[in-house]
Amino acid sequence: MAKSMSFIVGVIAVLMLSHAAYSTIQYRALLKITEDEFSGPPFEVVVELALVLILSLFAGLTVPGNFRSILPDSDENRVVSLPSNMNFMIFNHRGKAFPTEADLKLK
Repeated sequence: MAKSMSFIVGVIAVLMLSHAAYSTIQYRALLKITEDEFSGPPFEVVVELALVLILSLFAGLTVPGNFRSILPDSDENRVVSLPSNMNFMIFNHRGKAFPTEADLKLK
């Protein structure tokens, strides 16, 4: 029941976000008609966006479910087995595309 309520809150947040976008577009069209300069969205749209932020954060944190602890000794969580000698580990990375020695000469 709680997940479905959180999902509904998320849907309401998406609908409110689209309403805020539509209201801003309408406001800009009105400004073009009256030949005023656009200085920012109306205060109501800013308040609506703040409410959308809070509702979407709530829905985003509660819809996926509860966090479960990761057991460090579980074999399912083991990705690689690290060697006992950690001094000579070599990793592939983007830095190997650059030359190892800089051949720059200062004049």
